[in-house]
Amino acid sequence: MKANYFMEKPVKVGDELEVDVEAVASRGDGIAKKDGFVIFVKGAKQGDHMTVRITEVRARFALGEAV
Repeated sequence: MKANYFMEKPVKVGDELEVDVEAVASRGDGIAKKDGFVIFVKGAKQGDHMTVRITEVRARFALGEAV
């Protein structure tokens, strides 16, 4: 089944939320999730619990920064 890229995302630009970083991507960004939606967090390490601000939302993932 194909993903619906136009469905509403669980985050929007400017949102601040607490996340647990589950892994680190190949480019070094931390990977967290909100309702299964991937959030890449620059400079985060696996195991970090942090507050992030969403800076960009794309079809399949969001970008965030530590607050």
